[in-house]
Amino acid sequence: MCDFTGQLAGAGATKILAMFGAQVIRVEDRLRQGQWDIFRGNGPWPDERRGINLGGTFNNHNVEKMGVTLDMRKPGASDVLRELISVSDVVAENFSKGVLDRWGFSYEDMVKIKPDIIYVSNCGFGHVGPYSEYKTWGPIVQAVSGLTFQSGLAGMPPAGWGYSYMDHTGGYHMAIAILMAVYHRHRTGVGQWVDMSCSDGAAALNGPAMLDYTVNGVPSRRPGNPNSNRSIYPRMAPHGIYRCAGEDQWAAVAVRDNNDWSSMCEVMGFSDLAADESLACLDARIEQHDELDQRIGKWTSTRTSMEVMKSLQAKGVPAAAVQHPEDRIEHDPNTKAWDLFPTVQHEEIGKIRVDGMAVKLSETPATIQKGAPTLGQHNDEVFGDILGMSSETVRTLTEEGVI
Repeated sequence: MCDFTGQLAGAGATKILAMFGAQVIRVEDRLRQGQWDIFRGNGPWPDERRGINLGGTFNNHNVEKMGVTLDMRKPGASDVLRELISVSDVVAENFSKGVLDRWGFSYEDMVKIKPDIIYVSNCGFGHVGPYSEYKTWGPIVQAVSGLTFQSGLAGMPPAGWGYSYMDHTGGYHMAIAILMAVYHRHRTGVGQWVDMSCSDGAAALNGPAMLDYTVNGVPSRRPGNPNSNRSIYPRMAPHGIYRCAGEDQWAAVAVRDNNDWSSMCEVMGFSDLAADESLACLDARIEQHDELDQRIGKWTSTRTSMEVMKSLQAKGVPAAAVQHPEDRIEHDPNTKAWDLFPTVQHEEIGKIRVDGMAVKLSETPATIQKGAPTLGQHNDEVFGDILGMSSETVRTLTEEGVI
């Protein structure tokens, strides 16, 4: 893969493929030191050191990749890129619309270099439609997707979901699109251009609100908007987050049906509620949700979140501790069992933990051992061994600032 991606929306997609065996060659701007990906050379930092190769986020998004540099402003750079495309199955990028076109590498140009090439472009609004010329960034895509508006409470400004969940869905959609295009080519021998709109990919996160509007005519924000920890579709009660013993400790509990209700009452010692026939049906429990929340909260407040989770789960009631990030990373035994944050070896950083995969394949597991490439780390290997350039040619291109 010839990889021009940046940030999680693009680099996260090619990271997934790299971890499952794809040879991903990351092409970075030599003059800007790879900073068309804004995370290259930026924090958060793993320690007190600073440098273009030491950014923690960049390293996380680019494990298992190779890295080369190329200055497309220089004479001869286009020839080098043509050679790289000629040996690639896929060219991937998430620039704003038209960047590769201006370099002289539109899809039509790439097909002339390699007739069965797969070109995957992922930008904020894609390459068609009235918004296609607009510039975007994470929170901008989130705003136009409807997620920012949906997250606000009634009578309050839109709150947003944090920085950019669109990058996550964008990366996943892009990875799937690449695999589908590769599969199609294996069957037919025909490549294609895959155009993707990151903002439209947000529909995967906005489904309940869209369905509520299209099916029920209910707007996203309305007077009396219920507690967002309650389950409306499907209806459940009790269903919520409850304070536990200790500072800022909470537990989530979901009572799906009458069996869960009976089991929860047994665990919590609520024999009076279990015997109350008026609470034997879901409608009644929904009507008295506030009162039930108070009763449950009083019980959970004297127990740790892990105690709440384990005691309810032992009886088959869905429950979980509301974990802090440090809990999930440092203390959760399930995270450790899944190796969700494996340690990789980086050329300059040394050993550092990165995001792993929440998927385990028995025959073809992901490989997560190598950190992200340092700037131009694999120039000699890629241009020499893969493209077959002589050491003298590579040296000349380096001296001329092309690579």
